[in-house]
Amino acid sequence: VQLQAYGGGLVQAGGSLRLSCAASTPILSNYHMGWFRQAPGKEREFVAALTWREGRTLYTDSVKGRVTISRDNAKNTVYLQMNSLKPEDTAVYFCNVRTAMWYDYWGQGTLVTVSS
Repeated sequence: VQLQAYGGGLVQAGGSLRLSCAASTPILSNYHMGWFRQAPGKEREFVAALTWREGRTLYTDSVKGRVTISRDNAKNTVYLQMNSLKPEDTAVYFCNVRTAMWYDYWGQGTLVTVSS
């Protein structure tokens, strides 16, 4: 599976961005698809994910209420709508597909910069 993420950019605090990630092949129903991020000098951390079949979602506490993950099954695409962005959201955001055997595919990352 190849993942192409896009939608990052520079935004002021309080602004919004929508990230998209398209998979090159259909996502199997028992896979998960989501987003991680890595801020400068920090380790990569989980942001949000959903189950491809049911669309059940999971968020890290720091983004709950501000971020929504969604999918378009027909396009094999997952989205991350981010609102009320904060400077601490600044990071490279990576798209992720996790298989039923817990194998991870990663996209190339898209940079989100939130200015104060």
